Amino acid sequence: MSAPHSNKISIQQIDLDATKHRIHPRFVTGLYQNIRLVSMYFFLALFLLLPWLRYDGRQAIWFDVPSQHYYIFGMTFLTQDFYFIAAFALIAAFTLFMVTVYAGRVWCGYACPQTIWTHLYQHVEKWVIGDRNKRIKFDKSPMGPTKAFKRGLVYFIWLALSVITAATFVSYVAGTDQIYQSWQMIEHIPIPDWPTWIWVSMFIFTFATYANAGYMREQMCIQICPYGRFQSVMFDKDTLIVSYDYERGEPRGTRKKGTHPEDLGDCIECQMCVQVCPTGIDIRDGLQVGCIQCAACIDACNEVMDKVGYKRGLIRYTTERQLAEKENTRVFSKRLFAYLALLLVLCGGLIYALTDRVPLEIDIRRDRNQLSSLNTQGMIENSYVVKLTNKTQDEHTYKITLAPKDGLSLQLRFNDVPLDAGESFDMAVSIYGDPAIIDEGQTPVTLNVISEDGQYKVSKDNVFTTQGQ
Repeated sequence: MSAPHSNKISIQQIDLDATKHRIHPRFVTGLYQNIRLVSMYFFLALFLLLPWLRYDGRQAIWFDVPSQHYYIFGMTFLTQDFYFIAAFALIAAFTLFMVTVYAGRVWCGYACPQTIWTHLYQHVEKWVIGDRNKRIKFDKSPMGPTKAFKRGLVYFIWLALSVITAATFVSYVAGTDQIYQSWQMIEHIPIPDWPTWIWVSMFIFTFATYANAGYMREQMCIQICPYGRFQSVMFDKDTLIVSYDYERGEPRGTRKKGTHPEDLGDCIECQMCVQVCPTGIDIRDGLQVGCIQCAACIDACNEVMDKVGYKRGLIRYTTERQLAEKENTRVFSKRLFAYLALLLVLCGGLIYALTDRVPLEIDIRRDRNQLSSLNTQGMIENSYVVKLTNKTQDEHTYKITLAPKDGLSLQLRFNDVPLDAGESFDMAVSIYGDPAIIDEGQTPVTLNVISEDGQYKVSKDNVFTTQGQ
């Protein structure tokens, strides 16, 4: 199949002059755009509402970085549990790879935060200024009171959305109580009583949201985001992509409604596919890094085809194998199965680790300055520091015991150790050994920790030594 021909300047050529050309896409309705709206604003609502969910009296998802405690629906993770976060990240990455192999850049078009917020900000412009033609005319018009007011209103709404976004981001770390309830009255003006790091984070997230969604927009997808660059590596002949049927559409040309000249293809050169594209590319030039597979061009083209009485699908989701080689798409490829198998292994391992995880941690550190000593009663003493961490969402009282061993006994400062949810406590303990009973050298010992209600129990091994006596 010959390469697509177009008399339009591609977006790659336009970008060579280093000039930012504002794109005002036309909003279109259709099957895929309805799916996009549901998908994008579902994720947006999920992002905004999740911090408000409560679980066992606590914020359900809270990454409390200052205290190094991370709460996720009743589970408490500490810094040493970072491998769980790494496992989640791996699963998310390989899920993205698997989806990309099968369905291309659907993440970009239907769920990416950059796409969601850009779409939201562009709708603000449409609401204040008008549709595409009015926005283009508005940009070219001279500054006046009306233009200044509308532009200021757009900027104000953008800023308000940016602040809400930043506050939501920070609330995942600082907690909703800290963000939305820590207010103090200063001269009758409500000023948040926040630590410096929250103010800095609010500024950074507000600025980033405002700049990315208000100004960078498609440049994030085309120039900065690495995901678009990966697509050439992850795509194969059976990957679903948004494509223009060159053989059916060429040569292009205008015509009267209801006619179909024999020397022209189905493309009527209406430019609707270009006008609706959020990144401003012409899909008829072939697959490009700027295509986020939002399928707006498909819905727009299908609408035009309906009006002129032509068959739908001039622009459609298809594969290279089907479009260029005229063969059936191989839905289940080896790479897809490889990603799926790897995901199953990762998910299975993570589920097993989470279900087998005891929300109680014990760590034993020996006194390195003196491994053992002889007290006045002639008993050999070994000193340890036992660190207990309550990883549950509730307060519990724990007891420490020594596994029975002839000649050994445990001495504690406290018989009971009450710990709040997520609290850690270091306690000095001593193990005494009768030199007439225990063997010289090192003797294995086991310390058991059990909650008062018997719900949680954990053990830790160490050694009792007679070295130095």
